[in-house]
Amino acid sequence: MNMDKLKEEITLQLIKMIHKAEHKITQRELAKRAGISLGKINYWIAQMVKEGLIKIERLKKAGRKSAYVYMLTPKGIEEKFRLLIHILSRKIREHEVLGREIEELNQEVQQHSITEQKKK
Repeated sequence: MNMDKLKEEITLQLIKMIHKAEHKITQRELAKRAGISLGKINYWIAQMVKEGLIKIERLKKAGRKSAYVYMLTPKGIEEKFRLLIHILSRKIREHEVLGREIEELNQEVQQHSITEQKKK
């Protein structure tokens, strides 16, 4: 998968998780759900903030720790919709190509089976 596709897939996955969580998700939980390291999640979150897709608010918690709330911006919601359409159309094209490849392979297997049967 090239870097643009990877970026789109990860960005959409994180946007969907943040949107679904309604501001109640940690970076550690995002990392766990996405199957990505905490360091990479931190990187992706920073990139998404830089691009204006999400914003972060710091909440003071009891004790010395702070909690952060991740929220989609209007631009983030638009990007979610754009990515959904773009990725869906790409997946449909990939599905069509795979379907043709499967059909070709199936025909080769059938031809090989027929040839092997004739040899016996």
